Amino acid sequence: MIGRSCCCWRDWVCGPATDALGHAVVKRRPPYIYSADEIARLLRAAAALRPAGSIRPTMYATLFGLLTATGMRIAEALALQIDDVTADGLVVRQTKFQKSRLLPLHATARLALDRYLVARRSLTTTDRALFVSVAGQSLPYNTVRRIFLQLLDRTNLRGAYSGRDPRIHDLRHTFAVRSLEQCRHDRAAVARHIVALSTYLGHAHVTDTYWYLQATPVLMGRSPRPARHC
Repeated sequence: MIGRSCCCWRDWVCGPATDALGHAVVKRRPPYIYSADEIARLLRAAAALRPAGSIRPTMYATLFGLLTATGMRIAEALALQIDDVTADGLVVRQTKFQKSRLLPLHATARLALDRYLVARRSLTTTDRALFVSVAGQSLPYNTVRRIFLQLLDRTNLRGAYSGRDPRIHDLRHTFAVRSLEQCRHDRAAVARHIVALSTYLGHAHVTDTYWYLQATPVLMGRSPRPARHC
């Protein structure tokens, strides 16, 4: 009884067991929201990659620019084929939830993509991937990530997020947040925007889109004031 009483006393003081309310889920790493200036610096650094005059600098500038403009997953972008570029936009076939979707492009994004396509179609290769190396081969993720880390170095963004490196995937988070910032400050408009954004991002459920949102000064400034107590 003494042992049991001690155990009860210890639980009372220290609180319930850590798994009393169930096992913890994976903790979300807060995303890094890039500023417009940081994105511009990354794209300029990509366009300055060597060898100059090859498809490499144009390809990386277009790839990261497209991720910024569409919020695509990096895996989706690397899976794109030349034939997936249509007059109506990009057809994303390799999705996380095995669903295809069409991504309409802003005129500026389409112009940059068309410029890249001129260089891409000049390569002599049988690989139909949209984004390829100088040798005309599709790009593995690890290669793209290595180049991205180099760009972080060149733009002084290494460790910019509390000592941690911003990620490629944070471009997707940035797209979602900036998109919502531009939405009209109206509850009904925001609700419609979230549904459209969820579809554009290729989410299976609208709740998945909320995972991508992060508080920014603009969004916090739009937060409704707390209601007064009666």
